[in-house]
Amino acid sequence: MVATALPFHADLRVDHDGYAEHVAWLIESGCDGVVPNGSLGEYQTLTDDERARVVRTAVEAAGDGDRVMPGVAAYGSAEARRWAEQAGEAGAGSVLLLPPNAYRADEAAVRAHYAEVARAGLPVVAYNNPYDTKVDLTPQLLAELYNEGSIVAVKEFTGDVRRAYEIAELAPGLDLLVGADDVLLELGIAGAVGWIAGYPNAFPEACATLYRAALSGDLDTAVPLYRALHPLLRWDSKPEFVQAIKVSMDLVGRPGGPVRPPRSPLPADIEAVVRAATEKAMAEGLG
Repeated sequence: MVATALPFHADLRVDHDGYAEHVAWLIESGCDGVVPNGSLGEYQTLTDDERARVVRTAVEAAGDGDRVMPGVAAYGSAEARRWAEQAGEAGAGSVLLLPPNAYRADEAAVRAHYAEVARAGLPVVAYNNPYDTKVDLTPQLLAELYNEGSIVAVKEFTGDVRRAYEIAELAPGLDLLVGADDVLLELGIAGAVGWIAGYPNAFPEACATLYRAALSGDLDTAVPLYRALHPLLRWDSKPEFVQAIKVSMDLVGRPGGPVRPPRSPLPADIEAVVRAATEKAMAEGLG
């Protein structure tokens, strides 16, 4: 499932036609589906109308709502539930939800938040990103959320591969999804059953091949491909990930383009590193 970048016109209006084409291209290139309105999709900068239209566009372009998992993060639980209801009305098959991120919520607040959004009726995938939210969905808390019926899976972004084994012990039925591109192989070996990914926006076929090899245990295929892609994949875990992925998209001929403030273009030295890694991957036939 590709966490889709969102193309903007030069005047920073959303390029909905470009986005629709991009979603269709990702699926044609071997990806299973898309995750619109995540951080990579710059949802925080969108108006309500833009955000709702992005979901409708994704569902229509994917051709199957089960291939679409919109992000429904919001400061308030009621607002997040409304976004989940909107996703359901648009035909999406599931939603991705951060914990409360307006403050450092305690466990009771986290459980109430997920329970409220689950009432919208769609399967909820929890997103554990304690670096940005300051709320850690620990294996024990994830097990509680799963046992309460509030979540069906977790996008695990901490990079701590050890958690995979504890999650499997505490909540055997909870699906573990790789949440950071640069630990795909490690979490695939540890039992992950999915990947919410950033760099397929630029290299979908190579990333899809890597993903399937990693999860099937085909290390002869996975390890050399992982090494080749890792100089790019690691950008998914850096604060500049949106800009980096869009630079790579531009280079491979995809609709990357500008970012909305407060994000700004990459400094020249960082852009040069991303460009070099992208061009090397292209020269090696990965894109």
